[in-house]
Amino acid sequence: MSMSRTSRGSNGAERLVVIGGDAAGMSAASQARRLKGPDELEIVAFERGHFTSYSACGIPYWVGGEVSDRDELIARTPQEHRARGIDLRLRTEVTEIDVEEGRVRARDVDSGAESWTAYDKLVIATGARPIRPDLPGIDALGVHGVQTLDDGQDLLDTLTDTRGRRAVVVGAGYIGVEMAEALINRGFEVTVVNRGREPMSTLDPDMGRLVHRAMEAMGITMVNDAEVTKLHMGADGRVRAVATADAEYPADVVVLGIGVRPETALAKAAGLPLGKHGGLLTDLAMRVRGHENIWAGGDCVEVLDLVSGRERHIALGTHANKHGQIIGANVGGGYATFPGVVGTAVSKVCDLEIARTGLREKDARRAGLQFETVTIESTSRAGYYPSASPMTVKMLAERRTGRLLGVQIVGREGAGKRVDIAAVALTAGMTVEQMTALDLGYAPPFSPVWDPVLVAARKAAGRVVRGAP
Repeated sequence: MSMSRTSRGSNGAERLVVIGGDAAGMSAASQARRLKGPDELEIVAFERGHFTSYSACGIPYWVGGEVSDRDELIARTPQEHRARGIDLRLRTEVTEIDVEEGRVRARDVDSGAESWTAYDKLVIATGARPIRPDLPGIDALGVHGVQTLDDGQDLLDTLTDTRGRRAVVVGAGYIGVEMAEALINRGFEVTVVNRGREPMSTLDPDMGRLVHRAMEAMGITMVNDAEVTKLHMGADGRVRAVATADAEYPADVVVLGIGVRPETALAKAAGLPLGKHGGLLTDLAMRVRGHENIWAGGDCVEVLDLVSGRERHIALGTHANKHGQIIGANVGGGYATFPGVVGTAVSKVCDLEIARTGLREKDARRAGLQFETVTIESTSRAGYYPSASPMTVKMLAERRTGRLLGVQIVGREGAGKRVDIAAVALTAGMTVEQMTALDLGYAPPFSPVWDPVLVAARKAAGRVVRGAP
C-alpha cells in the first residue's frame, strides 16, 4: 500500500477540503467557488461513491419506476464540478482527520492507495448511514439499506435478478413507507414489519393510523408492534425470511427502512464535539464548535429545534442544501447563518399525502410543555366543488399562551403542502389566535372559505384559554 503526502495549495492559495460529495458538501464547494477564484482558493472534494449532487429523496421514486432514469436525480455531474475548478475525487474515502496537523488521510477505494492532503479549511459533509441492526442474517444477500444512489442501484439490481416476488420492509418511517409503495409498483408482495404502534412515528399514533389504513388499502400487509429478531438465509447466502418473536415472513428481498444515524465516526475519532443524537455540533455559521477552520453540514449535524429549544437530528435534503450555501458563503469570505428548524416534512403513500411540522405530543411532554390538542376533518376544496377530498388536521398549542407547537396533516391531493402555513407560523412564533386572522388565498377550487389549517387554529384558540369549555 502506497502513502504519499500533499502540502497545502502550491500556488499560494488557501486550500478547502470537503469530505462528502452530495448536497451539503458540493453546495458548500460551489458557493465558495462563486466567491473565490482558483487563485485565491483551491478546492479538493472527496466522495467515496460514484455520484455527486443527487437527490437522495428521489430514490424511492426511481426504484418504483415513477422516475425512469437514474441520471434524472443528478443535479450536477462530477464533470460539471471539475469544469468549475473543483478537484473532485470520486471513489476516494477519507479515513482520518488530523486536526492538529490540519490534514486528512484518504484511501482510493479501488486501488487501496492512501495519501494525506493538507487543508486550511475543512468541510465535513459525511451524511448519514441507514440503521442496520446487529441481527443474525443481517448481512445476507438481498438485504438493502437505501441512502445513496449506489444503494438504489444495488437494490434495483436485486429486484431485477431475483425470481421471487416477496419483499419485506423493516421499519415504517419515511423511507420504509415510500419503499413499500415502490416495491408494490414493481409488482412485489409487500409486508412491512414495524416495531411501533402505527407507521410513521414522526406522527402521533392517531394520525399514523390513517396511514396504516391507506397502506393496507393498496395491498401492503402491515405488521405493527413487532420487533425483528433474525433474518433467515438459504444455502446460497440469500435472505429467505424475516423473523419476529411470533412469526416468520418469507422474503426474496429485504429493505431496511428503520431510519438513519449521523455518519460521524471520522469526526468522533478526531475528537470533534458530538451531540446526544451523535451529530456534530456547530454554531449558527455552521462552524464546528471550538474549531475556527472546520465547518459541518447536512445529515451529519444536529440542528436547533426552534419550537422546543433543543438540538435535533433531522436528515433532510432541504436542510443540507441550506447548510452548504451558508458554509460556502462563510468559507468564501462572506457571512451567513442557519438559525434552526421547526421540523417540517411531507411524504406520500399512493395518493395519501402526509405532512408534519413542529412537535408531536410526546415531544411536547418531553420538553415539559403543557398543551392542548385538537383534530378536525375538512376538505381540500369547497365541499361542493368537484374532486374535493377529505383531510384530517391535528394541531398542538401551548396551554394559556396559545403558542402554536405543532401540526400534522393527512389527506389526499392538496393536503400535504398546507403544512407550510403552519411551518411559517411556527417560525414566526405565532399563537393559534393570531393564525385565525391570516389572510390566505381562497377560491372554491383551492380551499373552503375557512382553510382546514385555520379551522384547526380556531378550535385550538378556544381550547387554550383558561376556563374555556
